[in-house]
Amino acid sequence: MPTKDARTGAAAVLAAAALLLTAACSGGGAGGATPAAGTAAPAAAAGPSPRPPAGPYAALGDSYTSGPDIPRQHGTPVGCRRSSRDYPALVAAGLGLAAADFRDVSCTGATIADLGKAQSTTQGVNPAQLSALTARTRLVTLGIGGNDVGFTSVLTRCVQDGVLLSLGLGDQQGAAAGDAPCQAYWTSGGRDVLQERVAATGRRLAAALTEVRRRAPRARVFVVGYPALVPAGGPSCTAALGLAAGDVAFLHRAEQRLNAELRRRAEAAGAHYVDTWSPSLSHDACAAATVRWIEPLMPTAAAAPLHPNERGERGMADAVLRAVRAPA
Repeated sequence: MPTKDARTGAAAVLAAAALLLTAACSGGGAGGATPAAGTAAPAAAAGPSPRPPAGPYAALGDSYTSGPDIPRQHGTPVGCRRSSRDYPALVAAGLGLAAADFRDVSCTGATIADLGKAQSTTQGVNPAQLSALTARTRLVTLGIGGNDVGFTSVLTRCVQDGVLLSLGLGDQQGAAAGDAPCQAYWTSGGRDVLQERVAATGRRLAAALTEVRRRAPRARVFVVGYPALVPAGGPSCTAALGLAAGDVAFLHRAEQRLNAELRRRAEAAGAHYVDTWSPSLSHDACAAATVRWIEPLMPTAAAAPLHPNERGERGMADAVLRAVRAPA
C-alpha cells in the first residue's frame, strides 16, 4: 500500500503539472512582458524569396503561433504573449515585408470563436482576429484548433494518470487500462471524446475559413498544422512528461487526427495546408534539449511548457515559407 508520504508527493507533482499547463495555455502572462513598438525585424528563417508576396500579411492563431515566453515578448495586449521571434515574424522577415504590411494578432489561449470576437486575457483584450483582414490583405496564416479540442485538459489528465500509475496510486479503471490509463479515460463507455472534439473543431474551422475568404478575397490562405508534441512511442516521455507508455502513443495519434482534420478542411475551402508535423518528428518535447522544438513540463529554454521554443518557431516558419514560395 502506498504510504502517506507517497500520496502527498504525488499530489504536489500533479498540482504543479496542472498549474504549469494552465498557465502556459491561458492568456495570463508568466513574465510580466511590456508592450513594445517598432520591434526590429528578426533574422529570416530561410533564404530570400524569388517572388515574395506583395503583402499585407495577417497572422492569426493561438499560442503555438504567438510563442509565449520566447524573447522578446511584445505587442498588445500583453496577455496574448506574442514573441518578436514567433513564426509569423520570421515569415514576414523572410519575405522582406515592411512593418506596415505585417500584422500579428495571434493570442495565447485563442479558440476558433476568438477569430470573430474579442478575447479577454488576464492582461488586456485582444480584438477579434478577423478584424486584421481587409480587401487589401494578400497573405493569411492561421494556426488554431488545439484549444478547441481542449488539449490542455487532455494533457493534464494524461500527466496525472501517468504519475499515479508510476506510484501505484491509479484507480481501478486506470489499472485495468494497463499502460494507457489516459486513453481509457477519454474513450470510456465506447465513446471517443477526442474524435468528437476534432470533428467539431473541423466544422468550426470550415466556417471560419469561409469568413476569411469573404474578408480577404484576394489573399492566399495557409492553415498551419501543429508540430509533434510527443514521439510515436518509447520510454523518453515517461521521464520528461510523466506519461504512461501507452498514453504517449495515444497522444501522438490524437495530434495526427487533429492535423488531418485541419488539412481536410483547409483543402476543402481552397486554402493551403502547411505541414509542420513531418519536419518536427524527432524534435518533440521528449527529445534532447539540443534538438527539440517543443519544451517539456519544466522548460530548459525560454518558452512556455509544452510549447514551441525559438528553434520550433523557426522550424515552423521554414515550413510556412516553403509553402508560400511553392508554385501556386
